[in-house]
Order: sequence, then structure tokens, then C-alpha cells
Amino acid sequence: MSAPQKTTRRSLLVTSAAVLSSLALTAPVSYAAPSPSPTPSATPPANMSTVGGERLGRAGTQVNLASGVPVLPKELSARSWIVADAESGEVLAAHNAHWRLAPASTLKMLFADTLLPKFPSSTEHKVIPSDLADVGSGSSMVGIKEGETYSVHDLWLGVFLRSGNDAVHVLSKMNGGIKPTVAQMNEHAEELQALDTHAVSPDGYDAPGQVSSAYDLTLIARSGLQKKDFREYCSTVSAKFPGETKKNKKGKKVRGSFEIQNTNRLLSGDTDVSVYQGIAGVKNGNTTNAGATFTGVAERDGRVLLVTVMNPEKQESNEVYKETAKLLDWGFKASGKVEPVGELVPPKSAAEPSAQPGGAGSGSGAGSGSDSGEAGGSEDGASGKQAVGAAAEGGSSGIGIAFAVTGGLLVLLAAGAYLVNRRWPLPDLVRRRR
Repeated sequence: MSAPQKTTRRSLLVTSAAVLSSLALTAPVSYAAPSPSPTPSATPPANMSTVGGERLGRAGTQVNLASGVPVLPKELSARSWIVADAESGEVLAAHNAHWRLAPASTLKMLFADTLLPKFPSSTEHKVIPSDLADVGSGSSMVGIKEGETYSVHDLWLGVFLRSGNDAVHVLSKMNGGIKPTVAQMNEHAEELQALDTHAVSPDGYDAPGQVSSAYDLTLIARSGLQKKDFREYCSTVSAKFPGETKKNKKGKKVRGSFEIQNTNRLLSGDTDVSVYQGIAGVKNGNTTNAGATFTGVAERDGRVLLVTVMNPEKQESNEVYKETAKLLDWGFKASGKVEPVGELVPPKSAAEPSAQPGGAGSGSGAGSGSDSGEAGGSEDGASGKQAVGAAAEGGSSGIGIAFAVTGGLLVLLAAGAYLVNRRWPLPDLVRRRR
């Protein structure tokens, strides 16, 4: 993969010895759910999907409070949220987990998880007018220009850092067009058992019938985090992006660059939001219909948590990040003490013999748990030669440190052994240093 230009990345690889000692296999279950509603409902439906457990289909807050378990944060205003262990898949607490709502740019996680393996990062593409012809009005943009050439690596930086719908559309056209890309996204969502999800636009731009849920977005993020390039892009704080070719004073054509910063405020910080300790991505979004949405992954003391928050009713600045931070804090305190209320299910392909240890082959990209290698409305994350040593080579202005995952785990991953419930290790997980 091509080296990023001055990308800021903070990375730490998950050690595997403890993970391997706790692996245990259980047979995954396939679930059925009604077709997505044409529009999100105003209140949580009486009957929601029970994928992951019966309690997750109930309206309201689901948590098993007991002696020693911290109480949930007060003043949570999100219509839906979930707190889950990213590796074991245990859902520690949830609120309207399967409520189908507009996802905004968090849907780009599904877009990335679907398309990242399709193009080597070094592939270059010259943008033509039709690539950008149908980008929605008011979309967030990274600043792609017609007639300029961009690498796939550049385009994914635009997707993850600036939530650029222009970058999404260029990648979609490279993939054969919007329609086949959306169809592939929906097929992949079904494979992941993200059955609340129905994509209409690849970028999350508001569209009738486009829905997802806090549960599904968490499933999708968990799948994406199995891919090395997904982890690196979504954890990138800032990067240099190619600018427009212009003539200098001597009449020579030159192409400069400009800095782009990740709009994930728990990763980059803001005036009223601090960088969250241990944050490692993943994706935010904001549209008129969806409000603010966010899925985040963070690590602390060896535990990796995923939190998704959808549409806080409070209109305060950065409220979605503030509520996410509160839920992460609660999750780290409650982890190991609270009895789970459900689980994140594995992909359907995990049930296939080829996906089990000793099988003849691997399952799908998500099902195999393997890295993708070369290969990710109005909205409000980069891989180099190696995560290891990026700062030493001068390619990164961040603080990158990597520890090698043990050979045994790598062999399992290479063989496509999808080890499900109780542990889904996140190899090479990008993590923020303390």
C-alpha cells in the first residue's frame, strides 16, 4: 500500500496470547426480520428485531443492574444507543437497539467494509464529470476536482476523515456505479446479519427507505475493524490531501496539497470535547433526517468497547460525542461486572463448514476475520507501507507504535478460521496511546 503523506495515526496492536486462551466456538444462528420500514418511525415500534437476543428487541433501556454494577449515565437523550464488547460480542447495555433510524454518514462504514477489498490502495483514477454528477446538494465534500488524478488511498482518506460524498461517488463509479454498489452493500449487510439496514445511497445522504440501527451499525463497525486498512483509515487524525493542479509564476504546472482533519471529535478534539482516552475510530454522521449519529471504538486496560449513539434530542454542541464518551466510561467500569443483555452475532458465513477451523477455505471478507490487505446527505481512517515504524520513516506526524501479533493468531486468520462467540479478536487494532 502507498505510504500516506504526513498522516497522523496512533496505533497499537492487540496482543493475542490472552485472546487465544479464551477462544471458544459456538454455532452461529441465522435470524429473520421484517423488511425495512419505508421511513423511520417516530417512536420505537412494539415489535423490533431480536437478532442478538430477545431483550434487544424490546423498547427502552435494557441493562442488568446488580450490586457492584455502576448505574448508567444520567441525561442520555439519544433515541437509540448500544454498548458492546468489541471482541467477545457481549452487549453490556442498550436502548432501543433495533430501532430503524436514518443512519447518515455512519452508513459509510458499510460502504467501506464492502468496497475496501476491491481496489489496491495504489490504484489511480482520473476523475471525470460523471463521477461527481449525482452528489447530493449540501453534501460534505473533501474537495475532489474533475480532471485530477487521485489514488484509492487518497479517496479513502477523503471518505473517513472528511466524510466526503464526492470521494464515495468516485469510488462507487470505479466499482461500476451507484446502483451496483448499493446492491453490494445491502448484500453484505445481510451477510453480516445487519437485518435492520437498508442502503439507498452509498454515502448515507438522506433518502427515503434508508435505515439502519444502533445494533447494525455496531455489527458493521465490528466487521470493518477486522480489516487492517479500515482500522488505519478510521483512526487517522489528519492527513495531506492532493490539491488542484495550477500554474506557478513561471508557468509550470504544479499540484500542491492541503490538510484534512478527521471530523470524529473524540479522535481530533474540539473546543467543548476532549480527545477520548483510547479512542481508535470509527465514524460519525449528521443529516437533517438522521440528526447526529456516531459509532466509536476505544480500548482501556485490555478491553475494547464499541458504542453507537443515534440522534440525541439535546441540541447542544457535539452532544453525540458527549453521550458516547459517557457510555464508554460506563462500559469500561461495568465490563466484567454486568451481565450482558445480548450479543453481537457473527456473519452468516461463520456457520459454513469452510469458515470453521480446519475447513477447506475461508468465508466472506467479514466472515473470515482476515485483513483485506491491499484492497473503503449532508454530513459532517489511512494506511502506509506498514503501521510499524511509520513515524520513524517520516511518513507520519502521529505517535505510532506496533507490537506484532503472535504467529499462531496470524496463521488462524490467514487460514480464514472465523472463531466466533466467545471471542472475535481484533488483530492489529489501531489504538490511541495513553
